[in-house]
Formats: sequence, structure tokens, C-alpha cells
Amino acid sequence: MTGTERTSAQTFWDAAVDIISVTEKHPFLVAMVDGTLPMENFKYYVIQDALYLADFAASLRLLSENKGVSVADSDRLQQFAQGAEDAELALHKSFFREWGIATDGVEQMPNCLLYTSYMMRVIATRPHAEGLAVLLPCFWVYMHVGQAMLKLRADLGDSVTRPAVFDAWIDMYGGEDFAKEVLEYIAMVNAACTDPSADVLKMKEHFIMCCKLEHMFWDQAGSLMQWPKFLATEETDS
Repeated sequence: MTGTERTSAQTFWDAAVDIISVTEKHPFLVAMVDGTLPMENFKYYVIQDALYLADFAASLRLLSENKGVSVADSDRLQQFAQGAEDAELALHKSFFREWGIATDGVEQMPNCLLYTSYMMRVIATRPHAEGLAVLLPCFWVYMHVGQAMLKLRADLGDSVTRPAVFDAWIDMYGGEDFAKEVLEYIAMVNAACTDPSADVLKMKEHFIMCCKLEHMFWDQAGSLMQWPKFLATEETDS
């Protein structure tokens, strides 16, 4: 095993804990719980997240097809991909129906594209174990912030109100079904760490990078980030 004799997914988490501790208190997430998040920002986030999830599911399927992956792991990765589409994307699409909008013709905004491009590059060009690690923050950080948001919601009680769509999101990512999937994926990463050929330092590097990108994804939604407008300027005679 490259870089260390005993490594598990927990060591990746420990290396990124400062980033994660800030992310769990991200103003976007806190505003969801206390009901002060503008619906415009939430709609923006959900649309971008739907675009992200499409690439995330595709990435899981690519991992399932890697040479040397056991039949059991391949099947489970396919199930994770299906779960992302059936549960998470289904929730997003229910919001779209309620709002009367769609993702047709919508492009990934800068931080979303940065995240998906990094993720898919690692999966396409690096060994299987690193591909597993690069997807781990999307599972684990979402479970963590979902559970933190459940606690904050309980602490606030009836002192605040929030749109039902906020509660539906919190319930999904803070719920037991999602936690069960996350723990299964963590176990898969732990098993990959025991492979003598696994470069656990690179795995940790990808994990930390994607924890940063998770935070930046919510930054993007908080600011309603857009691509710069490139306007041609007319040349003037001197």
C-alpha cells in the first residue's frame, strides 16, 4: 500500500475535518433550516444539483465497469447509480413539477462544472480505488450535513417555519435510508484501501479536493453564480 500501512476512509475524513466543520455551518444550509433562504437560491441549487447527479450516476456506472471489480461490487455500484436517479433525482424532479420548470437547455455553472469535470477525469484516468475516493464526499458530506440540519431543525422547533421542499430535502439526506447507503459505500472504500496497489495518499488528495468542491457548490448557489458575459466591443478608429 502506497503512503501508509494502515489507512481507511476515516483517515480521509480526519484530514478534511476542518473543511467539513465549516461546510456543515454553510450559510446556505443554515438558511434552509431557519427558513430564510430565498426560494430563488434553492431552485438554482436544485437545478444545478440535478445536472451534477446525472454525471454522478454516470460516474458510478463507469466505476462498475472497471477491470478487476468483483461482480458484487459492480452490481452494488450500479445500484448506487440507480439510487441516485430513482431517489435523489426523483426528489428534484418532483420539485421541478411543482415549480413548472425543467433542466432542458440549462448548463452547469462554473463550480458545478469544476466539480463534475474533476470527478469524471479522475474516474476516467486513475485507478479504481481513486475513483471510489473521489465520489465519497458526495455521499458522506451530504449525510453529515443532513444529520446536522436535522439536529438544528429539532433545536429550532416551532420558532421558525420553512417551505415544505426544504424539509423534504433535509429528510432525505438526514434520513436512515441514505445513511445506510453511505455506510455501504464507505465500506467499499475501506476495502479498496487494503489493496496493496492502492495509492492512499492520492485517494486522500481526491477526497479533500472534493470536500472543497462540495463547499464551493453551496457557495455557488448562495451567490447565484453565473458565467461571465462576453460581449464583443466595437473597434474605434484612433
